[in-house]
Amino acid sequence: MTIAGAIGQLTGLLGERLVTSRAVLNEHGQNETYYPLTVPDAVAFPESAEEVSAILTVCNAEKCPVVPYGAASSLEGQHLCTSGGISLDMGHMSNVLQVNAEDLNVVVQPGISRIRLNEELRATGLFFPIDPGADASIGGMSATRASGTTAVRYGTMRENILALEAVMADGTIIRTGSHARKSSTGYDLTHLLIGSEGTLGIITEVTLRLQGIPEAIKAATCRFASVEDAVNCVILTIQSGLPMARIELLDEMMVQGFNKYSGAGLPEEPHLFLEFHGTQAAVEEQSATFEEIAADYGAKGWATADTTEARNALWAMRHKSHYASAALGAGGHIWPTDVCVPISRLAEAVLQAQRDAVRLGLTSTIVGHVGDGNFHAGLSVDPNDADEMARAEEFTSALAETALRLGGTVSGEHGVGLGKQKFMAAEHGSALAYMRAIKAGFDPNNILNPGKMLPVTN
Repeated sequence: MTIAGAIGQLTGLLGERLVTSRAVLNEHGQNETYYPLTVPDAVAFPESAEEVSAILTVCNAEKCPVVPYGAASSLEGQHLCTSGGISLDMGHMSNVLQVNAEDLNVVVQPGISRIRLNEELRATGLFFPIDPGADASIGGMSATRASGTTAVRYGTMRENILALEAVMADGTIIRTGSHARKSSTGYDLTHLLIGSEGTLGIITEVTLRLQGIPEAIKAATCRFASVEDAVNCVILTIQSGLPMARIELLDEMMVQGFNKYSGAGLPEEPHLFLEFHGTQAAVEEQSATFEEIAADYGAKGWATADTTEARNALWAMRHKSHYASAALGAGGHIWPTDVCVPISRLAEAVLQAQRDAVRLGLTSTIVGHVGDGNFHAGLSVDPNDADEMARAEEFTSALAETALRLGGTVSGEHGVGLGKQKFMAAEHGSALAYMRAIKAGFDPNNILNPGKMLPVTN
């Protein structure tokens, strides 16, 4: 029972779609952050759930690791083959299978990207609202329970998936959920697989909720004298029940990064980027109400983006925050981390993160989907500088401790992968043993994305 034995059998099964060339292996061993190149032994390109089933049947018998691969945009190394084995590239499974416009849902294969999905939906007047920034695959977004800039209004992947098809470790194909909006039958395997990061099963089909494209959309920006003023403005906005579609915080360092990377020309003060959805009258009312709230916190520079082109430019800049953060440092790499806290404790968490970055002498940006208490810190690091990496490690640990102390979670969006495993016991306590039992029951040979999610026991 070996990886080589699995590769030999899979070559016969997949032919040229089982690849071992160095260039392809290297491509599948890269990541967006600071993790070193981690190459698989082979890359498989399945074209159906039945092929995924056949691959897992072989790999389970040979005890060969299998790691699903989507757009490789994850920030905690979820797609890296740290134990070798097969990188299962789902890019050939990227079709829209069924649009059910009357029921406001769509059935897709996992390899389709969120941008392409919305392009194919445009003629229906519907759209899929989850926007993590990167043009991630739907399968990857499902497996990591992604959210993003629109989560404050539309929720995360957890709230927007009705049903799944998945292949289990032994090759069994299962279906979970249905096209109905709710069910009271059986264990909720759909939501167990969402966010499991490929450790419990391989997602091969997803049924998604859709929304009607809003009649009117308006974006706006404003700036504040301090992060505390900006965050307190967000808190009051949410507590007031104003239906924001997006409400994003950028601290002064993040604005500096945008100016350097994108030539934004923004005053280097904390900003909020906003978006309102609804009827024309509702959007104008929401915008005016927010402007009044913001004025109470000393907001300046109120500016709106009313055209599609202006809105797209604004959010394109926001979505490049990872690269804008990297532009501020000499190392060219970013150590990204995120937490999520109750909205009432958001200002405390953000200010503590800023103090910790200064204390540790780190270049850090803060940007976040603060409408639901989630924010990201991007540390500019040089992976070859051991001292700087140690200080970055200390920062992420301190931020995680802050989030837990305030009643939050160590990740609202990035997931666990490799980087957040060490915090799982502190967050989940005795529940971690039950998570291990689920993993052992679903994947007794530990072939599905081994070494991720659950901390390794001695």
